[in-house]
Amino acid sequence: MRRPLGSHVEWHHVVPKSEGGRETVALHPICHRTIHASATNAELARRYPTLDALREREDIARFLDWIADKPPDFHAPTRRKPG
Repeated sequence: MRRPLGSHVEWHHVVPKSEGGRETVALHPICHRTIHASATNAELARRYPTLDALREREDIARFLDWIADKPPDFHAPTRRKPG
């Protein structure tokens, strides 16, 4: 089950615009920030060109499990992965 969107949404280029992407999807701000804190634009374009592929990434899957029961407008600080 996917969380409903709240009053704040951000538009995410599934393949980053800098990598030639055009398709956008609405995401929770915390989800959008987590994606960009977890992978570079080049990684998103080459290894995770779909949301389904991104959802299978271990750290993203853990994040999605953690956030699943939070309210739609839930916010928490997002940390960039080391390295």
